[in-house]
Amino acid sequence: MEIDLKKIRVIGFDADDTLWVNETYFREAEEEFTSLLEHYETKNKIDQELFRTEINNLELYGYGIKSFTLSMIESALDLSNNQVSQTTLSKILNLGKKMIARPVELLDDVEEVLSVLSEKYRLIVLTKGDLLDQERKLERSGLSKYFHHVEVLSDKKELNYKNLLDHLEIEIEEFLMVGNSLKSDILPILALGGTAVHVPFHTTWAHEEVDPESHDNNHLTLNGIKELLRYL
Repeated sequence: MEIDLKKIRVIGFDADDTLWVNETYFREAEEEFTSLLEHYETKNKIDQELFRTEINNLELYGYGIKSFTLSMIESALDLSNNQVSQTTLSKILNLGKKMIARPVELLDDVEEVLSVLSEKYRLIVLTKGDLLDQERKLERSGLSKYFHHVEVLSDKKELNYKNLLDHLEIEIEEFLMVGNSLKSDILPILALGGTAVHVPFHTTWAHEEVDPESHDNNHLTLNGIKELLRYL
């Protein structure tokens, strides 16, 4: 669809699965977690229990690898009726540590796009997750130099965006949000009367999925981030 980007002065970028790979590592860890618990339950049951625990824990722990690791431990205890061995719990902890230690894998064309856009626009990062982990990933990515501001939000709902944009004195008409999640990156901005560009990632966490029929398609969807340069 055609959207008017002439008024845009500030571009916000999601981080995970927009700038660099993230969800893929969670899926890999889930597979390893399932293997560790397979003698207690079926794979389907383990997946369901872990997802249920993650969602229940969001208000307590928020988003990110640390929250995910705590949910894996809790799920292992529940699925095993508290019989899971210390060795297995140690392996689960190591799954989380291994995720944190992974090198940052930039998505295709990200640095080129940021380099070009930073010459004309004010760029900011708006992401959610664990503050320390997100700061660490941004530093490892080598992308910090392109951004005027970085904000790690506890969640990405309308009020979170509104409060931040007000604090940064950014008018919604001058703001463009770019991200991979319709639920977190696109729909809240559209609800505020702003503009958003959806750049889907091949894997999406179930909690971030939305019914495509449940909302108006009044945003731009790109096949890759480099397509942004055709419009800006």
